[in-house]
Amino acid sequence: MKLALIVGARPNFVKIAALMAELQDYPEVETCLIHTGQHFDEAMSGAFFKNLDIPTPDVNLGVKSASHTTQTAEIMLKLEAVFSQEAPTLVVVVGDVNSTLAGTVVAVKMGIPVAHVEAGLRSFDRTMPEEINRVLTDAVSDLLFTTEPSANEHLRQEGIPEDRIHHVGNLMIDTLFRFRERARESLIIDTLGLVPGRFVVLTLHRPSNVDDAAAFERIVRAIAPIQEDCPIIFPVHPRTHRQLARSKAVLDERRGLKLSDPLPYLDFIHLMANARCVLTDSGGIQEETTALGIPCLTLRTTTERPITVTHGTNRIVGTDAEKISEAWHEIVGGRWPTGRLPELWDGKAASRIVRKIRHRYA
Repeated sequence: MKLALIVGARPNFVKIAALMAELQDYPEVETCLIHTGQHFDEAMSGAFFKNLDIPTPDVNLGVKSASHTTQTAEIMLKLEAVFSQEAPTLVVVVGDVNSTLAGTVVAVKMGIPVAHVEAGLRSFDRTMPEEINRVLTDAVSDLLFTTEPSANEHLRQEGIPEDRIHHVGNLMIDTLFRFRERARESLIIDTLGLVPGRFVVLTLHRPSNVDDAAAFERIVRAIAPIQEDCPIIFPVHPRTHRQLARSKAVLDERRGLKLSDPLPYLDFIHLMANARCVLTDSGGIQEETTALGIPCLTLRTTTERPITVTHGTNRIVGTDAEKISEAWHEIVGGRWPTGRLPELWDGKAASRIVRKIRHRYA
């Protein structure tokens, strides 16, 4: 059996790390790790491979930033030749980035079955590029591995046969549990001059939040009261840096908001684990804060990960200043729910996935 595993962006690396580690116990399963290059610089790619003990990719397509259409098309054109040469038994894609959709379409067109890890998540917001990638990938995948029960239900409603759907847990949490102790050795809190439990972490990268200067400045105003209580650390995504160059003066002038470059995985996990709360528009961070028991305010109006709200420590607040302020006062007042780990978020998702794949294709 030969698996082609497709990665391209930061969230993919976190998930594939757990799967690659598990596959080391199965020498009869050959792997070909393909990096599309969607995230390509040291901060967003190289540092993650080092932190997470991910092997050097067998293939790097070198496709970099571009429009969604151009990037997806370039990945597809290059993958066809790779699949022809490698002849994988199964293509494994993870998450919802452009690399995921591109790998899926090429494989299906070439008659190669696809396994989608993190299938069935839905925000029901078709303006999100990730939502389009999720829906299309799930529609043609042969194995759909889900992280929460709502994902199973979405797939059933979309007509996916029951024997293709498998609730296995969450690879992102596998990696978090595996590296949690190592992350505690990080010096990032001292480096940034912070006090554990007395700072907030902010991440933003969604086009709806960062491409529009007015929308971004609305967020900055909404979180300003929090800065009066404690510093906010803002590791800035390279794309956000580029899009918000004209707003940089606003960011720099606001007391309590500290910009940093994107952080390696271990540093960022240690930062989140010691934060008073996390403000984010990321899907994966909603899951990681739930596993860490850290309050999370999601700066969006929807989430494709509702279990982080019903079971975890996450709340959807959008960019509404009143909701953000109300949630912050609950957090500092000790009234925030502690949450609990969702079913099968036990660090063993990779093992379940590999067993399912071997049962189907061995």
